[in-house]
Amino acid sequence: MKTFIGNLLAIYRRELQSYFKSPFAYVIAVVFWLISGLFLIVLLLSPSGIIAQVSASDQLGINQPYDVPYEFLKIYLNLLGSLSMFVLPMLSMGLYAEERKQGTLELLATSPLTNWVVALGKLLGVVTFYSAMLLPLMLLELIAFSASDPVFPLSLFLLGHGGLLLLGASTLALGMFISSLSESTVLAAVMTFGVVLLLWVVDAIATVLPGPIGSSLSHLSLLTHFTDFTQGIFDSSGLILFLSYIVLGLYLTAQSIDTLRFQRS
Repeated sequence: MKTFIGNLLAIYRRELQSYFKSPFAYVIAVVFWLISGLFLIVLLLSPSGIIAQVSASDQLGINQPYDVPYEFLKIYLNLLGSLSMFVLPMLSMGLYAEERKQGTLELLATSPLTNWVVALGKLLGVVTFYSAMLLPLMLLELIAFSASDPVFPLSLFLLGHGGLLLLGASTLALGMFISSLSESTVLAAVMTFGVVLLLWVVDAIATVLPGPIGSSLSHLSLLTHFTDFTQGIFDSSGLILFLSYIVLGLYLTAQSIDTLRFQRS
């Protein structure tokens, strides 16, 4: 057990350091922060933003209660989820593709480390970096609504960002598998985006299919289950779905590298 944890931590530290030393990773993070910050400003302060709408309603004498923090979080979290769909494939594209390009994948494939340990360590590293990208936005949200009335919905805040992390981990796990198939990082990013987009809108596809086929497909949608989290709804089926995608990504990656190990033996 100690050997397993030691090997896992070694891979995790190696992967995490590679992200924090990569200029490209910082470019991705900065672009993500800029666009996310723009979303926040537009939602709150633009002429068509939430605060302007509430002010207009008050001036018209409409006293309908409006929970600004709650409505803001619902919209903002969904926007962050959509933005993450574009960013995550770029984070996952080099997980194994760079190893193939540099010729170090063969060393990993023939090392004493199990494929599961390597894959899990790499996934934990990139998920940690994605979490670091979300942290400043979470702090900004807390500061912006620290004195809000009604009170800031902390449960929705935690559940929604937990859904973002699960969505991110699921996408990165699938992207890691696709990255293990090619030494082209661009191809890996494009293929990952295509797969994630399909899983994102599969519920729309399911509506045009009859009977149990459509019903089964709707349960595979990342969008449907992520939306539940952003609305403050905890559904165990959504948690199971995200965890299933994570395990599936790890399993397929391990099998992909095992095939390479077999070819080299």
